[in-house]
Amino acid sequence: MRNDVRGLREDRGLSQAALGAALGVSRQTINSIETGRYDPSLPLALAIARFFSTTVEEIFHDD
Repeated sequence: MRNDVRGLREDRGLSQAALGAALGVSRQTINSIETGRYDPSLPLALAIARFFSTTVEEIFHDD
């Protein structure tokens, strides 16, 4: 599954550590999500979408 977390994070000038802290996860978790090595749990995916004021479907997709 592809995602747009890195672009959204960079657009806001956030580091991986800062985004992780805002979401209550580690920098390594954010890195793993961005590189596609880890698909977040539904609660974390919802938290990411809420943080960026968008939907899970707009961030995480198959194309």
